[in-house]
Amino acid sequence: MKKTLIYAAFAFLIFTQASVAQVSEDPEIKKMISEIKAENLEATINKLVSFGTRHTLSDPKNKTKGIGAAQQWVKSEFDKFALESNGRLTAEIDYFDVKADGKRINVDSKIGNVMATLKGTDPNDNRVIIISGHLDSRVTDVMNIKSNAPGANDDGSGVAAVIELAKVMSKRPFPATIIFVAVTGEEQGLIGARHLAEKAKAENWNVIAMLNNDMIGNSLSSGTNLRDNTQIRVFSETIPYLETEEEAKMRKAISRDNDSPSRLLARYIKTVTEQYVDQLKVKLVYRNDRFLRGGDHTPFSQNGFTAVRFCEMNENFDHQHQDLRTENNIKYGDLPEFMDFDYLRKNTCSNLATLANLASSPKAPENVGIEVKKLSNSSTLIWSAPEGKAQYGYQILMRETSSSHWEKTIFVKETQAEIPYSKDNYFFAVQTVDVLGHASLPIFPIPIK
Repeated sequence: MKKTLIYAAFAFLIFTQASVAQVSEDPEIKKMISEIKAENLEATINKLVSFGTRHTLSDPKNKTKGIGAAQQWVKSEFDKFALESNGRLTAEIDYFDVKADGKRINVDSKIGNVMATLKGTDPNDNRVIIISGHLDSRVTDVMNIKSNAPGANDDGSGVAAVIELAKVMSKRPFPATIIFVAVTGEEQGLIGARHLAEKAKAENWNVIAMLNNDMIGNSLSSGTNLRDNTQIRVFSETIPYLETEEEAKMRKAISRDNDSPSRLLARYIKTVTEQYVDQLKVKLVYRNDRFLRGGDHTPFSQNGFTAVRFCEMNENFDHQHQDLRTENNIKYGDLPEFMDFDYLRKNTCSNLATLANLASSPKAPENVGIEVKKLSNSSTLIWSAPEGKAQYGYQILMRETSSSHWEKTIFVKETQAEIPYSKDNYFFAVQTVDVLGHASLPIFPIPIK
């Protein structure tokens, strides 16, 4: 009996040590976060507002006003950053033609996405991460191409974040490739994002994550007057759009309804944000987007990619899709004066923590499975080491079935682990980590029979 107790105590000690073994934070990520400045974001938004309107169908040839001038300016900013990137950052405007549809495109048009690609330093790593904001703006009438449509928050905030991130991150090397993009045509039906998603699919890009930032710079809600600059919402789909019949059967068999790849990405964002960004919590919203509404991540989800949306905690509808006016002492319109630039800074930092960790991480573990050969109150997980960048170890993530986010992390060195928690009561996932704590996206295990 005494030997059994000693063995049990020893086993518990070893397991506890494995559980609490923590990889360190990356000081370079902290340094990058310190370089994100609210005043820079504000200056970018003021410049975007100065174009008068950025309506998708506004004059593309005007040098100072409209969508064309805005696109050229964004590209010029990317070109500046390219000069300090040792040749790794390249910029372009990806133009494509769109036929009139009798709806929100009333004439045949040429539309362009402004893109900056930060090429990964590892030639054997084809992973791609995309971050976007939409450049176009609108007023109440979505077809009004002439009225002043400042689009400060919707979505100057997302574009400003993309530009600031490109500036800071292009000075550093990352094994994986990051694409910074200001898409056009969101307000006309997600046109630019759909073009990019279909291009990525047709060209077989290995897009492991797409981060859409749309309205991330306002902290005061209309109607309720709630102010909150300590939370950001991240929306993620439940069931993948392109789920196959076989995948649906497996999802139902293992109760994976709440663990789609996009949802695993959302939880990843929450983890790294709350690790690296002060005074900011990620609110996981378990739907693809706001109720019956959509954003530029949706075409990526529809094409089988892992995609989520960042959006401010409290929307203000007095300053969203509004003609500039004052009624009953209420000033309407999407103007910079109604924004919270420090809140925008924190949300930009959340994106940076996500991008930097993902782009620096080893590849995700392969063939992740959980043994079901026998009944047991322990759970055995098995996986294969990924190719490419060397890993320091692996993290087993776990949570109770009723919990929305991971509650416990168990660090191990090997590609197999038996842990004293029943698969009947918990959900698990496994991710690869390097010595600086850069973690891959988690992989949900499937049964090994």
